[in-house]
Amino acid sequence: MREGSLDISIFEKAVNKLGEIINRYNQNVEDDAIRDSVIQRFEFTYSIALTTLRKYLIDRAFVIEDVNQMSFNDMIRTANQFGLFKSNLEIWSEYRKMRNMTSHTYDEKTAQKVVEIIPQFYDEMQFFLGALKDSNG
Repeated sequence: MREGSLDISIFEKAVNKLGEIINRYNQNVEDDAIRDSVIQRFEFTYSIALTTLRKYLIDRAFVIEDVNQMSFNDMIRTANQFGLFKSNLEIWSEYRKMRNMTSHTYDEKTAQKVVEIIPQFYDEMQFFLGALKDSNG
């Protein structure tokens, strides 16, 4: 894959879908079904974001094996060096923690805690998407 040819369409669609459901949830924060949809789209967008980041790093002439062996912390630090994220490792670690919570435990308290961080995560995803578009430009 040559530099600048990264397909970000799936990531862009995920970010847009997350934004749509956040808007619906904000209209009725008492609707548990919509809240659960927000959390599901957060989970999906989080996963797609990390996959897209990995592909970006490979696309930018990193050795594939090196990228595949990068820890989560190294990937986030590298993304910050490229100006892809506006948030630091500490905040990304919180996103990761919330994502892991949704995988292992799901109760009312957990759902509320996770949904509270999602608007900040969405802002981060919009920033990342813009940075990817700029670098693909």
